Amino acid sequence: MGILISQLSVDAAEPRRLAAWWADVLGWRLDPEADDDEAWIGPPSGASGDAGTDDLHGILFVAVPETKTIKNRLHLDVRPTDGSSQATELARLLGLGATPVDIGQGDVPWRVLADPEGNEFCLLRSTPSELTAKS
Repeated sequence: MGILISQLSVDAAEPRRLAAWWADVLGWRLDPEADDDEAWIGPPSGASGDAGTDDLHGILFVAVPETKTIKNRLHLDVRPTDGSSQATELARLLGLGATPVDIGQGDVPWRVLADPEGNEFCLLRSTPSELTAKS
């Protein structure tokens, strides 16, 4: 027996808009049935390498009436892909509308940003190849 994480659910004022933003950030696909109450994004078809599992993992954005008021207790860490860099991705994310935020992180090698609805996320420094070369 076992379980797996199917999706991360994110409260949103405008689920479809926020889901489309994250789909652009991650290069993922937006479910064509997304609406004002609920929107799902997932990796491009075939990205997982497991036939039929691409629709099992993603991020679900759900409409809620309240606004975000404090720092998230759960956040995404994103990493530049091989062939990119933290600086390149930082410029791209800022161009898409991310904003730098200070949550008291101090002098760290990652960048803390917020999406258009203020949800914090971290842009890490190392690419996957750089990370595996260190181990």
